[in-house]
Amino acid sequence: MEQYGKILLVAMPIFLLLVLFEKWWGWRKGFNTVRNMDLISSLTSGVTNVTKDVLGLAIAIISYEWLVSKVAITHLPANWVTYLIVFVVLDFAGYVVHAIDHKVNFFWNSHLVHHSSEEFNLGCALRQSISVFVKLFVILLLPAALLGIDPKIIAIVAPLHLFAQFWYHTRHIGKMGFLEKIIVTPSHHRVHHALNEIYIDKNFGQIFIFWDKIFGTFQPELSEVPPVYGLTRPVRTWNPIRINFQHLSLLIKDAWYAKSWKDKLRIWFMPTGWRPSDVAEKFHIDKIMDPYSFEKYDPAYSRMLLIWSWVQLIFLLGFISYLFGNIAIIGQPGIFVYGAFVFLFVYAMTDLMDKGKYAIWWEVAKSVFGLGILTYTGDWFVIRQFAPVVISLLYGYFLISPIFCYWIIKDGQKQLQILKEEGNTMLVRFPVH
Repeated sequence: MEQYGKILLVAMPIFLLLVLFEKWWGWRKGFNTVRNMDLISSLTSGVTNVTKDVLGLAIAIISYEWLVSKVAITHLPANWVTYLIVFVVLDFAGYVVHAIDHKVNFFWNSHLVHHSSEEFNLGCALRQSISVFVKLFVILLLPAALLGIDPKIIAIVAPLHLFAQFWYHTRHIGKMGFLEKIIVTPSHHRVHHALNEIYIDKNFGQIFIFWDKIFGTFQPELSEVPPVYGLTRPVRTWNPIRINFQHLSLLIKDAWYAKSWKDKLRIWFMPTGWRPSDVAEKFHIDKIMDPYSFEKYDPAYSRMLLIWSWVQLIFLLGFISYLFGNIAIIGQPGIFVYGAFVFLFVYAMTDLMDKGKYAIWWEVAKSVFGLGILTYTGDWFVIRQFAPVVISLLYGYFLISPIFCYWIIKDGQKQLQILKEEGNTMLVRFPVH
């Protein structure tokens, strides 16, 4: 937990700089693939995911350590060959899990957040799930367990394998020659993120593309079929917490309203998107039929809302960086209280971006929670011993934040009314291109 937090403390600013560099590069080249609110949503999604991981809010029914103790027939030494074996085994396991996530209704809920952006950029890589609480697929590491590979090697290679999947989420790199035959490239992954019928459920590989070629799930990017990104059932929100549980909510409702007990049970394990016929007829769900004629989710926003969203993101990154750098000092149960605060922060922030009906109340709840921690403990998770002035700054932030939120909501409503009277319902935006 503590070691992972320190790794993230180094990795987060690197990822952030690369994401911002891609935005600058797109602006410079006249091909901006990064929309402001979409990027902020991606970054907040990344924050919720790493917070959940650092807090260890998931369990494995079978641990790798237990598997090794039961099935190992030898014990390989820790040399470069062993590390290579682990990398390949992890990649194959990742391919299988990825394919299952796409093809089974229940498991799709844990992965759809990664596909929820209607853009394709480095920020998409940060859209990772918080809805997986039980890890079922440790058994896929059986080849490594049979070889008796040290769990510490798995712990080292796994984050490297994950981080190596970041770079290919971009539209600024074309096809890469002979590398297209070996590794997953941006071209391959653009196909994977596309909602065009020919591209759906293709290219599940994470590092090596040959798994897809072996198992028949490979599809090259076609110049005559430009990829269109997102989900066939769009999420229509910037809120990553809502996105993470949208599909699960739909499954629960469909299972509840289905008349047949057979349908109530099998809906969880049917192919992704399957719904009981009686429920589908009664409760219609919008689905994109033509990828080239749908409107992206892009609700009008004022200049002040955009500025305030970036300010809030800076505060959020500050809060999360302090957590990751001081996990051992904060200790338990403090880290879980801190985690709850982070999730509430993200929900309040992105609900305001959505201009949600209860945005002001979520912001008030966040600030009351923060003020409660400060008042009850007289501290902010032992920060007083390092920088006591921060306590006063936090009091000021929690008192001012709801005021800004209320002002932005009222200002947005006022501008919208003025523009409606002028026959224009679009608020002022920063340009995307």
